[in-house]
Amino acid sequence: MANMENLDAKIEQLLNVEKQMRLAGEIVGTRKAAIDILQLCFEAKAWKTLNDQIVVLSKRRGQLKQAVTAMVQQAMQYIDETPDIETRIELIKTLNSVSAGKIYVEIERARLVKKLAKIKEEQGLIAEAADLMQEIAVETFGAMAKTEKIAFILEQVRLCLDRQDYVRAQILSRKISPRVFDIDASKEKKKPKEGDNMVEEAPADIPSLLELKQIYYELMIRYYSHNNDYLEICRCYKAIYEIPSIKENPADFIPILRKICWCLVLAPHSPMQSSLLNSTLEDRNLSEIPNFQLLLKQLVTMEVIQWTALWETYKNEFDNEMVSGKFLSEKAAEDLKQRIIEHNILVVSKYYARITLKRLAQLLCLSLEEAEKHLSDMVVTKALVAKIDRPMGIVCFQTAKDSNDVLNSWAANLEKLLDLVEKSCHQIHKETMVHKAALKV
Repeated sequence: MANMENLDAKIEQLLNVEKQMRLAGEIVGTRKAAIDILQLCFEAKAWKTLNDQIVVLSKRRGQLKQAVTAMVQQAMQYIDETPDIETRIELIKTLNSVSAGKIYVEIERARLVKKLAKIKEEQGLIAEAADLMQEIAVETFGAMAKTEKIAFILEQVRLCLDRQDYVRAQILSRKISPRVFDIDASKEKKKPKEGDNMVEEAPADIPSLLELKQIYYELMIRYYSHNNDYLEICRCYKAIYEIPSIKENPADFIPILRKICWCLVLAPHSPMQSSLLNSTLEDRNLSEIPNFQLLLKQLVTMEVIQWTALWETYKNEFDNEMVSGKFLSEKAAEDLKQRIIEHNILVVSKYYARITLKRLAQLLCLSLEEAEKHLSDMVVTKALVAKIDRPMGIVCFQTAKDSNDVLNSWAANLEKLLDLVEKSCHQIHKETMVHKAALKV
C-alpha cells in the first residue's frame, strides 16, 4: 500500500513536469516525462495504473504527437513482459484505443492489431482474429516497409482462408501484385528524395521477399484448390519452382515438379495449358522424374491414350500425391479420366473428318451414351467443332463453310493454279532458248 502511495506521488510529480514541458512546447522534455511515468508503472508492475496513465497522458490538452508516439512505442516493449494473457490483452486494447485515428502511430497500431489477432487465433477465435486484421488497410501506410506490408496482407488472406471466406481472401490477395516479388532489392533506391516519406525498417521477425513470395503462392494454391482451378494451381507451383533456393536443390524441386506435372495433366486443354506443358517438357530437371516426363510426352503426342493402362501405371503415384499434397481433392481422379477422354477425342478429330459413333466409342473405351455425352460437352465448351448425325450414327468433325468461304477457297486455288502455269511456261521458254542457242553454235 505504501509502495502504491509512493508510486502515485512520483507519478503526480512527473505529471506536473510533463505539463510544464508541454505548455512550453518542449518536445524532448515532454517525451521524457511521459516515458518516465510509464517506466515507473512498469517497474512497480502496476499494470492497471500503466493503462490508466497511457489514456490520461494521450488525452491531455495539446498533447504533442512526438510524446504520444514515444509513449506507444515504449509501452509496446512491455507487452511481452506481462504476467498473464488477460493483462496482455488489456494493455494491447488500451494502446489500440490510444492510437486509433492517429496517422502518426498507424504502423504501431497495425503491429498491435496483429499481436491481438495472434492471441485470438491461439484461443481458437479465428473469425474474431480475421475481423480484427481486416480493419487495418496497410496498403495506404506510406512509412511501413514493403516486406512488412506484404506480410500483413498475407496474414489477412491466411485468416480468411482459415475461416473459409474465399471471396474476401481473393479481394485481399489482389492488393499484392506478383511483380513485386521479382524486383531486385539491391537495385532499389537507397536514399529517399527530398519530400519523400521516410520508410521504416522492417522488424527482424518479418520474412525476406523470396520467403514472402513462397508464402503468397502457397496461400493462392489453397484458394485455387477450393475451386479445383488446376491451371492456376500449376502457375503458382511454377512460380515457387522458379525461386533460386528451390530450383538449385533436387530435394525441394522434385516434389514441386511432380505437382506441376499433375496439374498440367488435370487442367482442361487451352492455349495456356499447352504452352506450360511444352515449357515444362523442355525443362532439364524433368529428366530426374522419367515417369512424369513420359506422362507429359503422351499428352503432347497425337495418339490415343489407353485409360486403363495409364491408370495402372500411375495409380500409386496419384494416391501418394493425394495423401501428401493439398491440392488434389476426391474429384481429381474423375477429372483425370475426363482429361484423358478429352485428349483422345481431340486426337480422333485430327485424324478423322467423319467417323461412326460406334467406332469412336471403341477408340475411347466407352459406351455409346458416354462417348456422345463427352463429345457434346466438348462442343458446348468450344474445345472442338463437331456435328452428330444421330439417326445415321455418324460424327462429322469438318466445319460447314458458308458460300463466301467456298468462293474464297476457289479463288485461292485458281490463283495457285495460274501461278504454276505461268512458272511452267517460263521454264519451257527458258529451256527452248537454251536449246536454240546450242543449235546455232
